[in-house]
Amino acid sequence: MMLTRGAAAIVGVAESDLGAVASGLSPLDLMAQGISRALDDCGLQLSDVDGLFAAATQSRMATTALAEYLGIQPKYHDCTYMGGSSFMTLAMHAQAAIEAGLCEVAVVAYGSTQRTAGRQNVAPHDFNPYETPFRPLLPVGAYSLAAARHMHEFGTTREQLAEIAVAARGWALLNPAAWEKKPLSIADVIGSKMVSSPLTVRDCCLVTDGGGAIVLTSAERAKQLRKPPVFILGAGETLSHLTVSNMANLTVTGASRSGELAYRMAGLQPADIDVVEVYDAFTISTLLFLEDLGFCPKGEGGRFVLDGAIAPGGKLPVNTNGGGLSYCHPGMYGIFLLIEAARQLRGECGARQAKDCQTAIAHGNGGVMSTQSTLVLGTEATL
Repeated sequence: MMLTRGAAAIVGVAESDLGAVASGLSPLDLMAQGISRALDDCGLQLSDVDGLFAAATQSRMATTALAEYLGIQPKYHDCTYMGGSSFMTLAMHAQAAIEAGLCEVAVVAYGSTQRTAGRQNVAPHDFNPYETPFRPLLPVGAYSLAAARHMHEFGTTREQLAEIAVAARGWALLNPAAWEKKPLSIADVIGSKMVSSPLTVRDCCLVTDGGGAIVLTSAERAKQLRKPPVFILGAGETLSHLTVSNMANLTVTGASRSGELAYRMAGLQPADIDVVEVYDAFTISTLLFLEDLGFCPKGEGGRFVLDGAIAPGGKLPVNTNGGGLSYCHPGMYGIFLLIEAARQLRGECGARQAKDCQTAIAHGNGGVMSTQSTLVLGTEATL
């Protein structure tokens, strides 16, 4: 898939209701909320939408169901499912469709009621004859293997992993929409309930309801709309395995490849990125992606995050809304990385706003470190 640097832009973003939503709301209700709010954000109408993109754990035919719900017949639709990285990939597909003339205004949407609905209607894990009979606790068991291996191989400590959770909470305390509102210490993280050694409950993402949407269009049309456009400068995706028992190296993810592709298209390097939004279902996820996306050498992630380096006031703003660890995590989190990155680039984040933000990375992860998808985004000044 060949994309042109800066040919498409994110022009509208919004969350649906978050946290624990009203009884009776469905994932489609939340998708529709996000779409309506994102369209209002950029000054477009539902009648303008002719490209529909969505992925969901609670809807097998997400775009078909959503089009019926909205009462529209899009010219183009795509419900590619890659787990939590789906939304960066769908944004790439939306740009490709816009460049090819298949649609003009594309919406990417997500919704989940996993907290209020519990496990019902959530897709089960694929059966794997080499893992399923042993009844692993997934996905956390896979990420705990990666954490244990990183600790063994590079000397990473529990305190260093806890720094990541504490940093996320620091950002969440600056975000009125965040689920978690209590300060968190390294001792709190380490002393919380063990889930899968070495990861405690505070190393793990929240379980919430929620959804959201982004609106994309061509660069030309984007400049005529209500908010400053956020241009797609670079994009890359990859897959490496489905099951953790087939992961070649527990400390190296496909982000090293997807990031390389995105940087190459953008003509930028990690040092050029002002804000980093990475999928943080677990503290080890943030550490691995900081390494694999080039913000520090492999094995140095633990030392890189020390002393509040990725917290408010630190050297690199990471997961500035509080992340999946403290802001929200409704099953799949990727859409929220795009929403926050766009808001940072538009300078709309108030107390948590990063200084002089012109470039951002939004990096999605799916499965058990199985699929990776990276977007480099920028303001008009970066074109």
